[in-house]
Amino acid sequence: MRRRALLGGIGAVTTGASAGCTARLFDDGAEGTVLDPQEDQTADSEDLAYPAYGQPLPEFELPDPLAGTTVDSAALDRTALVTAIFTFCPAECGILLRQLVTVQHRIDEAGLTDAVVFLPITFDPERDDEDALRDNAAEIGVNLDAGNWRYLRPDSPDRAKAVVEEKLGIGFERTTESDRLEGYDFNHLVVTLLVNPDGVVERAYRGENVDPDRITGDVEAVVDGFSDE
Repeated sequence: MRRRALLGGIGAVTTGASAGCTARLFDDGAEGTVLDPQEDQTADSEDLAYPAYGQPLPEFELPDPLAGTTVDSAALDRTALVTAIFTFCPAECGILLRQLVTVQHRIDEAGLTDAVVFLPITFDPERDDEDALRDNAAEIGVNLDAGNWRYLRPDSPDRAKAVVEEKLGIGFERTTESDRLEGYDFNHLVVTLLVNPDGVVERAYRGENVDPDRITGDVEAVVDGFSDE
C-alpha cells in the first residue's frame, strides 16, 4: 500500500500495512525523502507557490487522451516527473520537453522504464486535443510505446486552472495577443517536480534548461531508494 504524506503540512507520513513500508528519516533530509535537500532551491519549501523538497504532491485526477484512461496521482506507485506545458508554446515548453525526452530514453537504457512515469499536464486543453498531443510526441521524439509518458489534459480551461495553478502552484496567464504565436500565448512558470512513489517531492527543477544528466541521476537514486520495498 502506498504511503502518503499528510496534506495538512505537518510533515507526518502515513504508513501502509504492507511489509517493508517504514518511514524514512535522513539526518540531513526531510521525512519521506531519499535525496538530500536541494541546494539550488530558491527558498524554503513552505515559502514557494509550488510543492518543493519534502512536501506532498497535491492529489489530482486527469484524463490521458492518448491512452483513453484517467491518471489518479494518489494511486501512482512509481517515481514521477510532473510538469505543466502547452504544446503550441513557441519556446520554453519545447525546450523542456525535449530535455525530458532525453531523460526518458536514458531511463529506458538503464532498464528503469517500468519504475518511472512522465506526466506533462497541458494547461491549454482548447488546442491540445488528442491529435495535437500525438503530433507533439512525434515531433520531440517521445517513446509512447514505452507506456511511461502520459500527456494529461484537463477537460476545460477552468479545470486546468484548478489543477495546474491552484493545486500545483504553477502559475500561468493567457494573453490575448502574441508576437510569437498566432492567436494567443501564455505567460507561465516552468517547473518540473520529481516525486517519489510515496508522493513526496524530491526535487523541483526551475526553468526549461534542465540538465538531463542531473535529472536522470536523481531519478535513478530515488528508484534505487525504493527498490527494496
